[in-house]
Amino acid sequence: MKKHQMRNQISILLLSFSLFAQASVSLAQAPILGGLGGPRDYGSDCLYLNDDGSSDIISLEDAFPSGLRFFDRTHSSVYVNTNGNITFSGSLSRFTPDPFPVADQPMIAPFWADVDIREPGSCSTGTRGVCSSTGDNSVWWHLEPGRMIVTWDNVGYYRCDESLRMNFQLILTAVPGCGGAEGDFDVEFRYNRCEWETGDASGGTDGFGGTEAQAGFDAGNEEDFVEIDGSREPGISAHLCESSNVGETGVWRYQIRAGAVICPDAGESCDTGEIGICGEGVTACVGGGTECVPVVGSSDELCDAVDNDCDGTTDEGDLCPFETQVCDRGRCIDVCFEGSCPDGQACLDGQCIDIGCEDLECPDGQRCVAGECVGACAGIACPVGQDCVAGRCLDLCEDLTCDPECSVCDGGACVARCDHPAGGCLAGETCLDDGRCEPTACVGVDCGPGMACTEDGCVDACEGAVCPGGEVCRLGECVNESTIPPDMPDAGPGEDGGVDDGGVVDGGDEDAGADAAADSGGLTANPRGPRDTGGCDCHIASNERSNAPLLGLVGLALVGLIRRRRR
Repeated sequence: MKKHQMRNQISILLLSFSLFAQASVSLAQAPILGGLGGPRDYGSDCLYLNDDGSSDIISLEDAFPSGLRFFDRTHSSVYVNTNGNITFSGSLSRFTPDPFPVADQPMIAPFWADVDIREPGSCSTGTRGVCSSTGDNSVWWHLEPGRMIVTWDNVGYYRCDESLRMNFQLILTAVPGCGGAEGDFDVEFRYNRCEWETGDASGGTDGFGGTEAQAGFDAGNEEDFVEIDGSREPGISAHLCESSNVGETGVWRYQIRAGAVICPDAGESCDTGEIGICGEGVTACVGGGTECVPVVGSSDELCDAVDNDCDGTTDEGDLCPFETQVCDRGRCIDVCFEGSCPDGQACLDGQCIDIGCEDLECPDGQRCVAGECVGACAGIACPVGQDCVAGRCLDLCEDLTCDPECSVCDGGACVARCDHPAGGCLAGETCLDDGRCEPTACVGVDCGPGMACTEDGCVDACEGAVCPGGEVCRLGECVNESTIPPDMPDAGPGEDGGVDDGGVVDGGDEDAGADAAADSGGLTANPRGPRDTGGCDCHIASNERSNAPLLGLVGLALVGLIRRRRR
């Protein structure tokens, strides 16, 4: 059906809605970048007068010699389309936005809607390839080394209607050297004037109703996409102008790293909605958008008051190393008899139970200590170089991928290399060739397996460690007590002078851990520190992922050059 035939199908209901929606149009939000040359100062190249047209193929070789790596492909050319988007595999004339994902059409769309840049009244069309516009209601682009800027300059909507305007811009910026690998780039959407959201042939009347505009990213593989929240819904244009994901009204920024679209809040703590240890997650803004993925996946059940296998039952089965022991609230203890329990505990049904815990039922992932429910990491002190997450001691840098040219992993976050201008070391530290800071006393020192070097010299990494229940510290690692090989050496100083039972959880001071957990919801202090993010308005498309790619994604999200934390 042709556009002029479709517009006659609009109902009085949509007309009433459009009059209501126009009351919320947004004007003059983010400023549009100029100084780019050409009649309008937005560049010397522009589209001819058209409806649903596109540019000829535009080479990116001079601006981006390595191309633009976007999802699963690297592109060396692009098309600028009248209808508020750029595409990589070919031009796009579709005026009504299809819901993402769209097959075979990789695109970046600041405002995919039915833009019409023909002259009002006559609706005359220009000659393809001839830039004939010198006024607004036009589309311009500018390329320079490392940057491309496309400006939809106060454009109207179908059919040849300039009564309402959209003024917005797309900026692509290469990320050379520190912060990006070949093909990595940043994307910025800038919205200055937001007055309409639907063309007449998309079911709209007077710029509103019908199928509204869509904004975001599409890989073109019918699977991966990131969509700005509110797309294809009433109010999307006002939302784009009045909101932001970086705290700057009308400005939306994204990083494209290794082809993936990364939102500012990737790596934030979240609840996956799953049970047990699988419930604690981090956000990943890739594929269909923000997804909460478990930090720690399911594993064999342990005696630690945590639902390790995520089946809804905690500490089930024979989990203790000795037949005379039972698993009691995350600890393997001997069967008791009256008078055999330590102070503060009473023998109940053959088990020593903290006084006050006899009738207290704690939520999943918590246990009762001295009459109070404490979190999964309460009382746990991990070996040197590890942190407690969801009741497990993990090396947060093990699977974290940082940009080797400008950042290194420190405490689970990518921080600036010490030899980078944004980095540097503290007093008493030396900057190593690999970009890490190390205590000067440790430079060139090899302490051996299970040992760690500090300002005071080599120490046992297990010293002071209090491992999760059912685990002991051996050679700097918390390992399941029942799986320790007979020939594995005992822990060093922690065995005798540091922690009872080689780091078993019941050998430490749980009350101290309980106080910390009460403030942190059961987690130890976040070594990454606070992050200021503007939030990511994305939709979700569930995918199963292993922990390693997830942590790699988080590393990319945190690769900004923050100054080294004080330790």
